[in-house]
Amino acid sequence: MSDHAALLFANEAFYHAFRSRDPAAMERVWAARSSVTCIHPGWRVLHSRKEVMASWKGILGNPEAPPITCREARAHVHDSFGLVLCYEVIGESVLAATNAFLREGRDWRMIHHQAGPCELTPAQLAAPADPGPMQ
Repeated sequence: MSDHAALLFANEAFYHAFRSRDPAAMERVWAARSSVTCIHPGWRVLHSRKEVMASWKGILGNPEAPPITCREARAHVHDSFGLVLCYEVIGESVLAATNAFLREGRDWRMIHHQAGPCELTPAQLAAPADPGPMQ
C-alpha cells in the first residue's frame, strides 16, 4: 500500500470510529507516543491526549449527535508526517477539516484534528466514496 493510500485509510478509520461512535476505535486512531491536540468547532484548544480522548468520549456518547460523512479527502505525505484535508458533512452543514498524522512504527496515528464551518453545502461536494468494510 502506498503512503498516500495508507494515510487515507488511517483517516477513514478516524471517521469510521466517529460514525460508529466507538470510543475504543477512536483511542486506537490517536497517537499514543506523541503529543496530540484538537480543536472542535466552537471549542477551546485541547492540548493533551487526556483532554482530547475525554472530548471524544463525550461526543461519541451523545445519542443525539447527527451522523458524519467525510468527503473529498486528500492526503499530503511529508516523510513521517501526513495531512489529510477534507470536508465533513454533518446534517445540512459542511465543515472543512484538517487531520494531521505521524507515523508510530508502521502505522499512521492522528496527532491533530480541527474542523470549522465553510461556505459549501452538501450538494456542492462529490458523493462519498464507499471505503468498504473496516478491519
